[in-house]
Amino acid sequence: MASFPKIISVDDHVVEPPDVWRDRLPAKFRDAGPRVVRAPVEGMTFRGGRFTPVMGAQGGEGPPADWWVYEDLCRPLTRLDSAVGCSRDEVKLEGITYEDMRPGSYAVAERLADMDANHVQSSLCFPTFPRFCGQTFAEAADHELALACVRAYNDWMVEEWCGPAAAGRLIPLTLVPLWDAGLAAEEVRRNAARGVRAVCFSEIPPHLGLPSVHGDGWDPFLRACDETGTVVAMHIGSSSRMPSTSADAPPAVGSALTFANCCFSLVDWLMSGKFDRFPGLRVMYAEGQIGWIPYILERADTVWEENRGWGGVAEKVLTPPSEQFARHVYGCFFDDAFGLRNLAAIGEANVLYETDYPHSDSTWPRSRAVAEEQMAHLPRETVERLVRGNAIELLGLTPEGLWAGG
Repeated sequence: MASFPKIISVDDHVVEPPDVWRDRLPAKFRDAGPRVVRAPVEGMTFRGGRFTPVMGAQGGEGPPADWWVYEDLCRPLTRLDSAVGCSRDEVKLEGITYEDMRPGSYAVAERLADMDANHVQSSLCFPTFPRFCGQTFAEAADHELALACVRAYNDWMVEEWCGPAAAGRLIPLTLVPLWDAGLAAEEVRRNAARGVRAVCFSEIPPHLGLPSVHGDGWDPFLRACDETGTVVAMHIGSSSRMPSTSADAPPAVGSALTFANCCFSLVDWLMSGKFDRFPGLRVMYAEGQIGWIPYILERADTVWEENRGWGGVAEKVLTPPSEQFARHVYGCFFDDAFGLRNLAAIGEANVLYETDYPHSDSTWPRSRAVAEEQMAHLPRETVERLVRGNAIELLGLTPEGLWAGG
């Protein structure tokens, strides 16, 4: 295409700078909050969908890595957190320091420059240390400290990462205290009051020991999202469990199956009745791709219609699942030629584009080229919707594709 629309990426990632919590937590929590230490990696495995790192002694032998330390948790920065700029053969499961990663991973000015190099105008970023829906804080022992950490992260996200230096090009995505739906609702409303229109959530909350979407446990949170127009954003892996088949399955198995949790999650939502109860609620699946969606909608409609007598949803799911999807759900992709060939069965109004910067799957700096190749058969107005128009509408951006702030 002679002139390809500027991309609005709805799934990128930020590696939090070391001072996020040190600078923003109340004084009484500062020493106990998340902090970065440099130490060697004693061991690191990723099998059966489980990541298991072991930190060596500070000052010990071995290649150093920067580790986030918080309560009993020690989590290293890894090459998978910041892989852009490295060849595929260089992207390995190993610990790294901030100096080893591309500065755009954690610094605003450098991020904007890398966005320019990738034909990206605006970007919505998921967290790294808090994990994809803030489950790091939900799993903490001290929930008073954890709540302060959630709020400190959100303040940093809105005021610094997406602050004036970003010129509206970085779009805020905030966390909630997952352990308390009432507090989660309060945090949604607090951030919505300053212009935030997206919040992280888990694709399968029961994997985190939290209620499912089938009961009423999440209703205060969902009501707040409905009433404020806040999108529920669910990233693959936000249940702390990547799809796998066995404890000894190599990471490649889970990588090929990353869409599977989204698939399970979507059926949960479509059969929950929540979209009938909260008509303004909208959810999105980050990095789940889209090619799997048409069959799931077909099967869900069949089950909803044919199994009404015993399926347990007749009285609470009032409209066909495919109609709910069209009004409430968005799939996100960065490399899915098959899905684009079947776009009519998904709905062009329900698809968003992403670049996954700076992760190992990212199409940076070729996101425009990948999109042009895979969308070559689509009309210009459809391409415009996929790479920016739908995101502008969903996230309440300006017509120019920028976040206007509070």
